[in-house]
Amino acid sequence: MTSALITLPKAELHLHIEGTLEPELILELAARNGITLPFPTLGELREQYEFADLQSFLNLYYANMAVLVTAEDFADMTRAYLSRAKDSGVRHAEIMFDPQAHLFRGVELATAVTGIAEALASSEAEFGISTGLIAAFLRDAPEASALEVLEELLAMGAPIIGIGLDSAEVGNPPSKFVRLYKRARAAGLRLVAHAGEEGPASYVWDALDLLGAQRIDHGIRSVEDAVLVKRLAKEQIPLTVCPLSNVRLRAVDTLAAHPVVHMLATGLNVCINSDDPAYFGGYLGSNFQALVAEFDFDADTLATLAGNSIRSSFATPARKSELLAELAVWRAHQD
Repeated sequence: MTSALITLPKAELHLHIEGTLEPELILELAARNGITLPFPTLGELREQYEFADLQSFLNLYYANMAVLVTAEDFADMTRAYLSRAKDSGVRHAEIMFDPQAHLFRGVELATAVTGIAEALASSEAEFGISTGLIAAFLRDAPEASALEVLEELLAMGAPIIGIGLDSAEVGNPPSKFVRLYKRARAAGLRLVAHAGEEGPASYVWDALDLLGAQRIDHGIRSVEDAVLVKRLAKEQIPLTVCPLSNVRLRAVDTLAAHPVVHMLATGLNVCINSDDPAYFGGYLGSNFQALVAEFDFDADTLATLAGNSIRSSFATPARKSELLAELAVWRAHQD
């Protein structure tokens, strides 16, 4: 099944590029940029990768960003992800980055955008992966800051296809960002938002009704609200679920306790993603492998998950048709 999982054509729709910084690359970039880290050896750094909750992860996540200084750093990080994504069978990736997190530490917006965009521009030719870039805004920062950064991104012609909402969820409801999403919608951008990971199911309602989100990142706590589940199933609103992330951040106790099987059984439009794979124990292929090992997913279920990811993407209709045709070929070879 391992080789079949690798060849399974799929899209990754919930991926934070800063969350792909592997410890080895962190130390390499620190040395290149003359940065002293609080955990200077590989062993000491790896010891920090046990998290009690979302906030304990975010503390390390933002601290490690200090090594990203130049456009070259951002490009190297992005290419490293694309190489690993190719090894997982990813054929289309919609990648989030955190513009405010870099601005807050003194890195110009153009530096981050230029470096990431440079790598994405050649991703299809170099890795066979079509891509899109999403600017994710920090929900624990003021909306005014997000609006200012969005205007700067639009003014510079940044190659973003949409906006998202991430970082500390509890206590930072979607209602804080109504103006931001209204502005992004007016600019023709796609709209996604993290909701229902640690925050309650009501955040999913608000992301849909107040922000107009077209896709919900995580959404696992939706299962706590039967009326919401019926709506999500009826409207086939995509939920970008990240199983290994949910386990590592204690959103679920174990993979066996993850609601993904129930979500599929109730007709929800679920796809599988890796979130911040350098921190959570695996890229997309590892997430699929863990699900197969835990739940014995068959070829039909895997094809459903992959098909959901492709159809839920913001890829062009032609690209979706191409990938769905590849998926049909893959499924035919599994019998």
